[in-house]
Amino acid sequence: MSARRLHLNVNLLHSGVYPSAWRLPASRPDAFMDVGHYVRVARIAERGKLDAIFLADTPSVSDRIDYRPFLSLEPTIVLASVAAATTHIGLIATASTTYNEPYNLARRFATLDHASGGRAGWNVVTTADAAASCNFGLASVLEHGARYERAREFVDIVHALWDSWEDDAFVGDKETGRFVDTTKVHPIRHRGAHYAVEGPLNVPRPPQGRPVTVQAGGSNDGRDLAAATADAVFTLSQTIADGVAYARDLRARAASLGRAPGSIVILPGLATVIGSTEAEARRRQDELWELVPLEYSLARLAGTLQIAPERLALDKPLPDPLPLPANANQTMFQGTVALARRDNLTVRELLRALGGGVGHRIVVGTPDAVADDIEAWFRAGAADGFNLMPDVLPEGLETFVDAVVPILQRRGLFRTAYAGSTLREHLGLDRPPSRNAQPGPESLSA
Repeated sequence: MSARRLHLNVNLLHSGVYPSAWRLPASRPDAFMDVGHYVRVARIAERGKLDAIFLADTPSVSDRIDYRPFLSLEPTIVLASVAAATTHIGLIATASTTYNEPYNLARRFATLDHASGGRAGWNVVTTADAAASCNFGLASVLEHGARYERAREFVDIVHALWDSWEDDAFVGDKETGRFVDTTKVHPIRHRGAHYAVEGPLNVPRPPQGRPVTVQAGGSNDGRDLAAATADAVFTLSQTIADGVAYARDLRARAASLGRAPGSIVILPGLATVIGSTEAEARRRQDELWELVPLEYSLARLAGTLQIAPERLALDKPLPDPLPLPANANQTMFQGTVALARRDNLTVRELLRALGGGVGHRIVVGTPDAVADDIEAWFRAGAADGFNLMPDVLPEGLETFVDAVVPILQRRGLFRTAYAGSTLREHLGLDRPPSRNAQPGPESLSA
């Protein structure tokens, strides 16, 4: 049995995870709308032999754009450009099940998988953003449970569409004149509570069989969706104990559905601030924090908690009680509140601990200290790897690749070369077998 290996993606959040990253001297304020910036970061990630780059997305103006760069460019189009400029790095794009249609989305990601030679991944989100709902003719966000019910049906349809062509359905035989074996192309004939999709997809089966399915979320509904459908999960954990508990719970849910417990790759978010010395790393963190407008941080925290900013007193703990918001981002809410309560933080201290609105765990220190932290989580079973969030891009990722990756490689935790060419191979995931031919009405030729 081969040794367990660490997996590392980089969450390419425009200028970096800190809201103030764009203000540093080496940063370009317009990087968020420059495809060339994403290509440069992807090439650095590929040089470090990372598994994938990961693009978040929301179909709205949902942040304070007067203060910082924001999620802007459509991810699959950006990643198509990245695919042409790279050869190995995986390409994961976020797309909402609430504001897309299954057929269009299945086609888009199948095309990206073909364009990249099998490197595409889809990060499934249900989108808890009120501004997005208004952009799609809805008066308010759909109820949390309803979003996830629709998402489960949506993902099942997308998977069925990717499987609607068998691997050898395309023939292209010039001598016989046969182009496609239509007995191996199958309508899916889906009729469900939310969608009716006939199929088949008009794109032959993707190189990976199915692009990698990633799910982002830690709510009860999110865990159920991940256990049933995901190949990998992007989650939030602040402590090793939290990470271990999450992994055990998710794997138990997967096993109850007949899936192999180890078939899902668990990747918590990890923000990094790296310096050649501990003091240098702390100075860098201080510089980034001091450039974050307090008004922005308060608004971001209030949004996570779904309360008015006026309820947040800077030098007092969070208000108590804070009810779990029914239709907002429950994962981020729970992680934020747990951090504040566990360490008895004032609002001001919490804002700093969150990096002005990051939300995920932040590690500040030398390359060895960062590598030690990653190894501890990995060996404890709290994570199979991480979605890295460098403080500043591309500078912070270059430091990680040049200083931290070699340490992880020397310890035998991380690859020194790509062993395969697809994202599934990078993540150690099996390629799903193609659907067996079905008789009669199940084939396109019937």
